[in-house]
Amino acid sequence: MRAINSTLIITLLTGFHIAQDPAQKIYDTERAFEKTVAEKGINSAFIEYLSPDGLIFNPEAQNGREAWKNRPSSPASLTWNPIWIEVSSNGALAYSIGNGIYKPKGKDDTTQYFTHYLSIWSRQPNGEYKAVLDAGINHPKPSTVPTEWKSPPATGNAKLLNSAGDHAVPFFATVEADGALKAYKAFLADDAFLMRNGNVPYFGKAAALSYLESTKPAIKFSKRKTFLEAGDLAWVSSLYSIVDRSGKETERGNFVQVWKLRNGKWQIAADMFLPVPPKGQ
Repeated sequence: MRAINSTLIITLLTGFHIAQDPAQKIYDTERAFEKTVAEKGINSAFIEYLSPDGLIFNPEAQNGREAWKNRPSSPASLTWNPIWIEVSSNGALAYSIGNGIYKPKGKDDTTQYFTHYLSIWSRQPNGEYKAVLDAGINHPKPSTVPTEWKSPPATGNAKLLNSAGDHAVPFFATVEADGALKAYKAFLADDAFLMRNGNVPYFGKAAALSYLESTKPAIKFSKRKTFLEAGDLAWVSSLYSIVDRSGKETERGNFVQVWKLRNGKWQIAADMFLPVPPKGQ
């Protein structure tokens, strides 16, 4: 969830133009969502803007609407800025990434948490967009908080030669056989977001690989569930674990990946890990 969840980002975002039409509609939906939080409260707003089958992580994956219906009403303040929006070529699926500030006791609370979120949007029969997934990470206060949003330029994907699920098989196979670093080197998009709890997102392939090279994670992905695709955009969520050199698990949780077809090749556009606290914590 975006609520409980830089200079580098500003620099790398420069040069991408703002898309029109569906991307603008996603942005307008985000702004209306935030306004509803302020006017009706977090619970009501999330119930309104999540799709009937929309997922959140609390910390395990669960139906978002049902989760918010069952939570006590919250006085918390939640504000955010979308900074990145990308829509499938047919307009049916989109994702947005942004930064946020959560104040548990309301807008005047001096306690605040800094976050980045990833939302995946699906166009409904009436043409409006609802979030089919909403997830977020926490991190220390960033040095800057961008307020402008961008979209990458269209890459002209007129022909889809295969599905994202099929093309992703080599990624997961490479992780298993040769390690995560080699797999991400081959499949991260140049403008990818790598999102890890406790860290401001790494924007761009170079920044993401630098982080992965410094941490050298030994990742094990569980069997993937069905990729959900619309044209040249797809997403998947399932389980992951990280193990040390002895094979002992040091972290487990849920991952979310967004895949985008760029110039004929499916690549990872966003990659988020959402750790689940060990039992008893």
